[in-house]
Amino acid sequence: MPAERAGYTVTMFLIDVSRSMGTVRTVDREDPDGSAREIEMTNLAYALQYVKLKIQEMIFNGRKTDQCGVILFGSEDTRNIVNAANGGYENVYEYIPIGQPNAGTIAKIDALEPSTTTGDPIDALIVGVETQARYLANKKTWTRKIAIITDGESPIEVEDWEATVAKMDSLSISLIIVGVDFDDEFLDYTEEGKSNIKAANETFYRTLTSSMADGRGVVGNCEYALQDVSRPEVKQVRSTLMATVLRIGDVNARPGEAIELSIKTSKCTALVRPKSWKKFALRESNKDKMDVDEEEEAELSGKIAYASLKMKTDCYINLNAIKEDEDGDIEMKKEYDDESLLDPQPDQGDKPKTDTLERVEKEELVRGFKYGTTYAPCPDGQFPKLPTRKGIDICGFFPQENFRRELAMGEIQYIWADPSSPQQQVALSSIVKAMQGGFEICDEKTKEKKETRSLLAIARWVTKDGMDPKMGILWPNSFDNVDCLLWCPMPFADDVRKYTFASLDRLVNKKGEVLTEHPYLPTDEQMEAMDSLVDAMDLMDAGEKDEEGNRLPWFSTPEAFNPAVHRIKQAMFHCAVFNDITSNPVPPPHPDLLVFFEPPKRAVKRAKKALQECKDIFKVKEVPKRVGKAKKDGHAHAQDEDDNLLLLDRKQPLDKTQSQMSIVEDSSISSPNKSKQPLADDGSETEEEDEELLLDKNTTMSEHRKDGPLPTPARSVSPHVDPGRAPGRIIGNAYPLKDFRKNIAQGDVVTKAVEDLSAVILEIVMKPFASRRKDEMLECMGVLRQTCLEEDEIDAWNSFVHEIKGKCLSKPGNPSFWEAVKQAGRELSLIGKQEARKQGGDSVVTENGADETS
Repeated sequence: MPAERAGYTVTMFLIDVSRSMGTVRTVDREDPDGSAREIEMTNLAYALQYVKLKIQEMIFNGRKTDQCGVILFGSEDTRNIVNAANGGYENVYEYIPIGQPNAGTIAKIDALEPSTTTGDPIDALIVGVETQARYLANKKTWTRKIAIITDGESPIEVEDWEATVAKMDSLSISLIIVGVDFDDEFLDYTEEGKSNIKAANETFYRTLTSSMADGRGVVGNCEYALQDVSRPEVKQVRSTLMATVLRIGDVNARPGEAIELSIKTSKCTALVRPKSWKKFALRESNKDKMDVDEEEEAELSGKIAYASLKMKTDCYINLNAIKEDEDGDIEMKKEYDDESLLDPQPDQGDKPKTDTLERVEKEELVRGFKYGTTYAPCPDGQFPKLPTRKGIDICGFFPQENFRRELAMGEIQYIWADPSSPQQQVALSSIVKAMQGGFEICDEKTKEKKETRSLLAIARWVTKDGMDPKMGILWPNSFDNVDCLLWCPMPFADDVRKYTFASLDRLVNKKGEVLTEHPYLPTDEQMEAMDSLVDAMDLMDAGEKDEEGNRLPWFSTPEAFNPAVHRIKQAMFHCAVFNDITSNPVPPPHPDLLVFFEPPKRAVKRAKKALQECKDIFKVKEVPKRVGKAKKDGHAHAQDEDDNLLLLDRKQPLDKTQSQMSIVEDSSISSPNKSKQPLADDGSETEEEDEELLLDKNTTMSEHRKDGPLPTPARSVSPHVDPGRAPGRIIGNAYPLKDFRKNIAQGDVVTKAVEDLSAVILEIVMKPFASRRKDEMLECMGVLRQTCLEEDEIDAWNSFVHEIKGKCLSKPGNPSFWEAVKQAGRELSLIGKQEARKQGGDSVVTENGADETS
């Protein structure tokens, strides 16, 4: 099918309002919080959602050439152009004539109700084709579309339908049939218990659409159609060609050395912003200003009328910000900001905001332009313009590798040769080819060619005579059958700001010596760790696999949408479809908008090891918030944002109380009088929080010595000593499950926690008297398996199961513990492919292999 023009389309909606469309159905709705609920509506109301969404799209785009019409079949009345001319075609009603849709179109569709009779969709199709053909009699290039919305329960007269298909093919009409509860292979849906009439009608509809030329006929399910029309899509715009000229050289001074071409320009990209909102307020009736009696006033009070608020700006002059000199001229005081001289204030009537402000009429103001810290007045409203001439002037050429991408700004436009002049097309194509071929760099001695560079052009664009010029670059571009230039606006040299800062890899001390080692200078080990982290976060192979099994890039520009634009659009469309927003709130964002909100699991999993390595090498720690010392008057120190900066070259002094505490804790380790803690059932020591003895912050060491010997704190209060935890681990042998859950709650040490808990379980199971902690270890394995399944650590769990099986069944081992694992069944078995896929992961273990483990 040829590409459609943006707009220039007439769509006919043929809506079935027969008796069967009044059947009540239950529809699932999803609230913004993700909860699901059910609402009841008729088949007609359900199907009309598709029509209203399509019409709202036309209203949203705002094209005068995007028009539609609505014809009803199965209505109790008859009114159509075919019936008026030749009779017949009963129960077909032209409800809305062809035209540009507006808010009234949506309101008329909302008023539709099911009738008490039936109608023939083929009659409606013939009427729709004829109505559309008469309207587009002199518009041969317009696109013609017809959509039939039905439940397929009405009888169809199928004689001579081939003639209708031939007529639609001759007019290049596209037909789509949206069926309520039609069988759909995309949704994998098949209606059960459908009537014979509906089954025969579905078969006929598919025969009808498949007989149309060029695949212009489609039959679809209404639910799938609603999903498709709700999907975010980019607005297609066909830019109008604007005529101008392209010049190389001075055409007036040296016409023999200059070139002037007739060209056309069009937009390549267009900036889209979210729709703005207008403010509305209740319109209050005033009997003093309006000549209405009490009866009319009572009638008006029963109606709620809203009116759009208009912005009003008044200007005031600050009297404290100006003074007069000896000559009577007004000067501005230095202690006031320049922008306080004329300050727009909100509408407050004739009364200024303060006594120092004086209202100024707009006619008394003079326009000024800010220049540095002052204003340059311009009585005429603007300064004299340059005597510019319409056209694009090429000022020079430069190598493509010297182009600074960060300076590209604004929208891109195409530069085409005049389509009606082959000579101009050949000339522009020659310029494009020359810029692409560029120039050759030769060796000065051997005169041999080294390389070929492409060129870009610096151009000056003036849209109209006397208008301000724009500077930019021209980029050569070649399509299959045409060559063109791409225009990209660039800033003027005065608009480019250059900010310099100290070198990141070269430090000089006060003596002028260059430092090679410093906390601010990265080491080779740190550089390698950061390189590994950056490589691990590569997104070029983090996407899905293609048909050949190759990984695709994760991010795709055509599949990425602006959430602000499309979410606001979704809210506007929802309000147009549903009148009651309270019972039908705006649903959650479409899944296509949220595709790139979360990083890919493949990249996150791949970067875990490199991230942990960076944390270890760079010694990344959370910086505790420092509490300022209280002053004598009781005021606390205000925290600044810079207070939390980590100073690598400055050691934080220990608090006096903290130093005393560390001495007490260290002395308690080797104290012979240390009280023993009670033992648990497994032989480990339990925590006794009630027996924790800490030094008071305001109590000195000498005061404790007066009262008696230093108290011995419990083991649980010492942050430096944990006898049950091996060095480098975050999971201890005393309370492994408690430590594991605590670390998992943090969310960023999952891999480390899984690795350490696996090692702790293996150590405890292989120790003598391990039977005392068998139930505890089985519980740890259950929690570990569930965590690995949810956090995409499936390979780590499967490797752990193989390892513990080998050690338990070896000599010396623990075969009784492995028998307990087998008796637990699938709760402690290997994770298979099917179970992993339910959680969005992957596993190399088959389901049979997982069953054999248990």
